[in-house]
Amino acid sequence: MTNIVLYMSPGSCAKVTSIVLEELGLDFKTEVVRFMRGEHKSPAFKQKNPTGKVPALIYGDQALSENVAIISFLNQVHGRLLPEAKDAMEHAKQLADLCFCSSTLHPLVTRIRMPSFFAGEDNAIAVQDIAVGAMDEFFGLIDKRLDEQQWWYGDEWSAMDAYLYWCFWRVQGAGYHVEKFPNYSNHAIRMEQRPAVKRAIARDNEASKILESEGLLFKPKNLSR
Repeated sequence: MTNIVLYMSPGSCAKVTSIVLEELGLDFKTEVVRFMRGEHKSPAFKQKNPTGKVPALIYGDQALSENVAIISFLNQVHGRLLPEAKDAMEHAKQLADLCFCSSTLHPLVTRIRMPSFFAGEDNAIAVQDIAVGAMDEFFGLIDKRLDEQQWWYGDEWSAMDAYLYWCFWRVQGAGYHVEKFPNYSNHAIRMEQRPAVKRAIARDNEASKILESEGLLFKPKNLSR
């Protein structure tokens, strides 16, 4: 059996990888990276991911980072994470969809969720407001696509839905009004009804309990307006 270890931190986008591993039914364990202790900058962790970020997936004797790459790899090895591509162009379009989450949505998510990290306390509200305005266009695009279908690719769940769910969940309750997008909101509800997602959420919650017990759980400040 292949040794699979997911290095993660609660709330991070490693939750996307956790969901897809659960959906595949793979046996894996999670290791919590203690960011507030600086473990992500340690030489030991940087051997797994030189950028010092999560997720970092150990698959057998090799390490892989970045959700788009991890999803692509797992789909190639195990299948069932993306619809079967008819040709190279369709495959490229699936990668573009995943990159939409990683390079367009994700940066805005972090600026909504923890703007102080990027701009300091004095400029946090301004940064969050700009990110909210920018995000509306993209959440509107997603909401429109989900108007007449359950999942991003229609009736078939895919890893794209896992990434979309994380983006939605991460900004919910962080100064962003997700209720403006009812189809996307219903998508999140459907996601949370999936057994694999419930298991991934449980892993995330357990990691939060571990860090909280150690006084190392990061809690973004609520901005006062």
